[in-house]
Amino acid sequence: MIIDAHAHFVPPAFLEDMSSQRRSFPSVKVTPENGGLRFAFAGNEPKRPVAKGMSDVEGRRRSLAALGIDKQVVGGWLDLFGYDMPADEGADWARYYNEHMLKGVAQLPFLVPLATVPLQSGKHAAKVLEEALDAGMHGAMIGTQPKGQTGVLDDPDLDPFWEVASARKATLLVHPTFGARDDRLRAYGLVSAVGRVTDTTIAISRLLYSGHLTRYPGVNLVISHGGAALAMVLGRLRRSFATAPAQNSDPAKGFKRLYFDTIVYDDVTLRFLGELAGPDKLLMGTDQPFVIAEPEPIKFVDAGKFSAKDRTAILGDTAASLFRIRA
Repeated sequence: MIIDAHAHFVPPAFLEDMSSQRRSFPSVKVTPENGGLRFAFAGNEPKRPVAKGMSDVEGRRRSLAALGIDKQVVGGWLDLFGYDMPADEGADWARYYNEHMLKGVAQLPFLVPLATVPLQSGKHAAKVLEEALDAGMHGAMIGTQPKGQTGVLDDPDLDPFWEVASARKATLLVHPTFGARDDRLRAYGLVSAVGRVTDTTIAISRLLYSGHLTRYPGVNLVISHGGAALAMVLGRLRRSFATAPAQNSDPAKGFKRLYFDTIVYDDVTLRFLGELAGPDKLLMGTDQPFVIAEPEPIKFVDAGKFSAKDRTAILGDTAASLFRIRA
């Protein structure tokens, strides 16, 4: 079974409901634009318009068939997670999105749904995660900045969420946010090319030093985009830890527990990641439906020249185990 472990999906019925205002949320403003929708949360600037490919079911079906992919693990879209909403409302929003996600994929057996949770509150996120897993979600996709464009995943407020995720042995796909708070990124397309890399690297480095990966041993963390720059800076993280071990946890111990998708676009980088982390920690991904999505994911994995056993694991077996996907 060939599985794409990293993609995004917005259920068409969710957009229809929001467009017609069948359900309203005080902190959510929806604006039509060029046949699509833009969302704004809690009085902040509107997010990017929802791309058509996010909810194009038939287009997704054809694409996966052409690529030879049997199942695709789909989270929502980070722009719609609403982390900047008040906690109670954010929890209702997450529940509403999750309900639509489950209904939206019910007749689409090639899509495997991940939940969203209200990370702005650890207490609420824990409860929504429990509910989502009980309802049939296969894990959750979480952003790197739990307050919208601020916040850290090692915030003590999130301990209840990590405790539930560990107890349920949940698989979490960690994804960068879009925000570019560094003005140096506002040119040359650096938000996508570099900003996401630094965002993820910082977020996960904090989890490594905080000891979350050992404190919550039941959690399975899949880091998007090949783990950003973590593999390249692991030596530096280890060296920094060696100079001040009393201040931090050993990052090498946490790194051994991480999983990574293959969305790195360079076969030399993929081989390096496989050698450092182990091929058993790699999951094939595409990042559909974005323009930057990997166009030939199976061929790309083959370019890594893994053994037949490792290739089978990367192309689907590891994802099937982590996300509890049946053939």
